Amino acid sequence: MKYDEHVLFADKYADCCSTHLIDGDGTMDVAGLDKFMKEVKLSECGLSYAIVSIMGPQSSGKSTLLNHLFHTNFQEMDAFKGRSQTTKGIWMARCTGIEPCTVVMDLEGTDGRERGEDDTAFEKQSALFALAVSDIVLINMWCHDIGREHAANKPLLKTVFQVMTRLFSPRKTTMIFVIRDQTRTPLENLEPVLREDIQKIWDSVPKPEAHKETPLSAFFNIEVVALSSYEEKEELFKEQVANLRKRFQHSIAPGGLAGDRQGVVPASGFCFSAEQIWKVIKENRDLDLPAHKVMVATVRCEEIANEKYAAFAKNKDWCELEDTAQSQLVPDFGNKISLLLDSCFVSYDDEAAFFEEGVRNCKRKQLKEKLLQLVEPAYQSTVQHMRSETLEKFIKAFEDALNKGQGFQVASRDCTISVMKLFDEQCKGAIIKQAEWDSSKIRAKVAQDIESHIVDVRTAKLSDLTGLYESNLKNALQGPVEALLEGAAADTWPAIRKLLRNETKTALSKFSKALAGFEMDEDAKKNLLSRLEGYAIDVVEGKAKEEAGKVLHNMKERFTTIFNHDNDLMPRTWTGKEDIRAINKTARTSALKLLAVVAAIRLEDYADRIETTLVQALSDPTMSPEKNPNLQNPLATSKWEKVPDTKTLITPVQCKSLWNQFQKETEYAVTQAITAQKANKQNSSWLPPPWAILALFVLGFDEFMTLLRNPLYVLVIFVGFLLMKALWVQLGIASEFQNGMLPGLLSLTTRLLPAIMGILRKLAELGNRRN
Repeated sequence: MKYDEHVLFADKYADCCSTHLIDGDGTMDVAGLDKFMKEVKLSECGLSYAIVSIMGPQSSGKSTLLNHLFHTNFQEMDAFKGRSQTTKGIWMARCTGIEPCTVVMDLEGTDGRERGEDDTAFEKQSALFALAVSDIVLINMWCHDIGREHAANKPLLKTVFQVMTRLFSPRKTTMIFVIRDQTRTPLENLEPVLREDIQKIWDSVPKPEAHKETPLSAFFNIEVVALSSYEEKEELFKEQVANLRKRFQHSIAPGGLAGDRQGVVPASGFCFSAEQIWKVIKENRDLDLPAHKVMVATVRCEEIANEKYAAFAKNKDWCELEDTAQSQLVPDFGNKISLLLDSCFVSYDDEAAFFEEGVRNCKRKQLKEKLLQLVEPAYQSTVQHMRSETLEKFIKAFEDALNKGQGFQVASRDCTISVMKLFDEQCKGAIIKQAEWDSSKIRAKVAQDIESHIVDVRTAKLSDLTGLYESNLKNALQGPVEALLEGAAADTWPAIRKLLRNETKTALSKFSKALAGFEMDEDAKKNLLSRLEGYAIDVVEGKAKEEAGKVLHNMKERFTTIFNHDNDLMPRTWTGKEDIRAINKTARTSALKLLAVVAAIRLEDYADRIETTLVQALSDPTMSPEKNPNLQNPLATSKWEKVPDTKTLITPVQCKSLWNQFQKETEYAVTQAITAQKANKQNSSWLPPPWAILALFVLGFDEFMTLLRNPLYVLVIFVGFLLMKALWVQLGIASEFQNGMLPGLLSLTTRLLPAIMGILRKLAELGNRRN
């Protein structure tokens, strides 16, 4: 074993038994391989083992990945000493802690400067060997190499695929492409590109007749994983590697990474098989790589492109444009960026002029794509500013046009044409000629923004306009309808119908003229007019329902008004001459007519008999079922004849109930009137009965004769009579006793003394005047 070129860096990984399988000169250490097999007891594993290998560019972290993934001790590059070749030839070690027994091979990196420009046969030989003996091959590659023609071992794989189809029969090998230093681009976007590139390589290689139609899947299972940067995100890298390590546990199980065991060699024959495969590969001369100038051009042109990209990213003018574009619209943005890009491309072309043309153009194309990706966010910000400003200008111009009285449709059309023309002019200044980006999409979005605003304004304007005319209709209908229903009479509903017809016609005419500026289609216009007409009907019906809800109160108010007031609307005084029965009947009949009017909505003439039915059933005693059991009660139903159910507000049964309640609540007023009338009759007669007058004359004859004999008594009596008459007038005794004897006495008691004092005061004042 040759351990002089390899360093063991951890005692805990010493049991991996690493060995130098093939040295840098291409010599296989067969003895060392045999010893390795004995140390790891590989011969005892039968078919329960797996071989894993890794290939990739030099200094791409292959050994580091293997050591973290399989707990091996392959020598790693010391970055502080520079980037140079670390692994020479092919090293082999056992994976620690992996079941079943898994052996990993660390291949010398490709594209190393140590081997020189033309000595690349060993790279292809080692790669072909790894593909031939391994169950799983890790292809280590940089994330930024995806999509490149001469990177990620693609030229090497092309040659290896070609020779492998000729030298070996199909054997399922799992190739895991490990994408290192993953960027922000998601794996689901990287993987399809990589798979497409591998398929193109396979399709392009010439194959022997036996494998002309053999698909790539017959030789390989392709998988892709991505790892973060080990240097920048070490913890995340280790976590991702730990997750990948789990997939190598029991890898030979069905469905595992090495689950297809087709053509597997028993472990005891692995040493002989590997030796023979390497011998065949070494003796074959079909593994010559293309001219090394392609490789040199690839590396150098990529370096130049990266330098120009970095210089552009740090360019002061670009940085200022980028910062400004984030916050505001940059005038002539496209021309300014185009000049900067042209300068960058000219500089690249000058430095890469002497390199291979195909590679030079390929790298130039990649540089262009990267630069356009860099400037695209600023471009998007610019067009978004244009989009916002265009919409703001339209909103202001549109609002001004409407305020000036311009028709809605004309204003929207003229303003749209004006601002879109301005937007198109701005787009010309924002277009980057190298990008060839299509501005039609952003233009469509601007047009959509404008149309959306027009629709919103149209909706708001129509809503306001509809609301205005609905409010006008409501004001024109509610008050008059309420007054007509409160003063219910035989012509109430005809009057309401006429009012509704006239007001609706006026409103529809004005509304139709107001809609003319919107240039609406006839169906939409008819729909709005129909809605307004329906609203008018709803107002009337709503007011009718409201009046029906308080019909009992209105009936009592009408009864009270008619019963307690005369024809001149003066309050009645129940003197005893009034016909209370007739007055009561008139008041109740009027209240009953009110009930008949609000019992149903009659915006159409149904020729109903509601009033007649109610009057006969509730006012005519001869038609009452209680008086005449043979008659059927016309109110014992829930429907009015000829009136739709939807227009019924108070059913016949409910009318009967309301009338009964109305009678109970108005009986007291009638009783009070009768009582007051009787009391008034009693109080209006102040002369005593004839027998009392006769008794008074007989018993007071002596006193009467005494007065005749003494005239002074007559004078005193006369003065007393005058005083009593004055008190009678002052106190209004006649009116006080109209409400009864006891209330009259109580009222006179409280007013008698003040009245006497007032009379005496007047007499005193009169005496003072005479003096």
